Amino acid sequence: MARYLVTGAAGFIASQVCRLLLADGHSVTGIDNLCDAYDVRLKTYRLGKLTGQPGFSFYPIDISDRPALEKAVAEAGPFDAIFNLAARAGVRASVENPWVFVDTNMTGTLNLLEMARQHNIPKFILASTSSIYGNDAPLPTPETTSSDFPLQPYAASKKGAEAMCHAYHFLYGLDVTIFRYFTVYGPAGRPDMVMFRFTQWIKEGRTVHLNGDGSQTRGFTFVEDIARGTILGLKPVGYEVINLGGHEVISMNAMIAKLEELLGEKAVVERQPAHKADMLANQADVSKARALLGWEARVGLDEGMRRLVDWYLAERSWASQVITD
Repeated sequence: MARYLVTGAAGFIASQVCRLLLADGHSVTGIDNLCDAYDVRLKTYRLGKLTGQPGFSFYPIDISDRPALEKAVAEAGPFDAIFNLAARAGVRASVENPWVFVDTNMTGTLNLLEMARQHNIPKFILASTSSIYGNDAPLPTPETTSSDFPLQPYAASKKGAEAMCHAYHFLYGLDVTIFRYFTVYGPAGRPDMVMFRFTQWIKEGRTVHLNGDGSQTRGFTFVEDIARGTILGLKPVGYEVINLGGHEVISMNAMIAKLEELLGEKAVVERQPAHKADMLANQADVSKARALLGWEARVGLDEGMRRLVDWYLAERSWASQVITD
């Protein structure tokens, strides 16, 4: 069995990747600084599902802290691959504090690339974002679409991380798979993202703050499908950028109506001006993931939203208190 380093291990996608790797008998060293970018209770919950499992170890460190990272890699290695799924995420938050996004997404990625070089770790997987495509992308969006004009520091920091990965591939022969994730949802998701927030707000009778008129659309993909695809990225590819997710599109208005049905509650909607940093639509062209990795999404939007709602209702005693504003 293989040994993997997974950063952002308490995060939404990374915790699912860890779970699947452990279920297949691999050893996983998780790294996460458990920052308060969003309510830490969710990170603690996800990490609790991993702690104590055979083959799992954990270091509570920041990937931008190079000495701490070097110590952890030296202690826990050797590794067959690095999954760099740690990130400061969030379009609007990056406008307020772009420096922390550069620290984690760019400097942190550079530190991990150096670990791969110094310790002869042959494979590097990077989590990037569909936000990198900007506002003028064709729908569905292929990987050949220009990513040269990011709209916010979050996307710009991910573009920088991608470019550094290519430099290490070119200079040192590191095999790199970069995934540009589109909108991901599911149980224990990020509370700053729309699906979790709207579920909580509708069920708890709170006002649903909707930016714009609700006609804006997102392509969603269930988190387990994203985690499976990420693991498929272990395949040797040289250097590839691959879209993952965003295959099933729904408008905000239609999503609210579906959640009302699943929750048995009526939403109280307050419309607000559209945010300049938000994209009007996204939808992934995932033909490359299909052709190169054999990836197909298995969980449809109806089933996935039901799983999210079922999880929320089961965990409502604390999930209802999670900060989503």
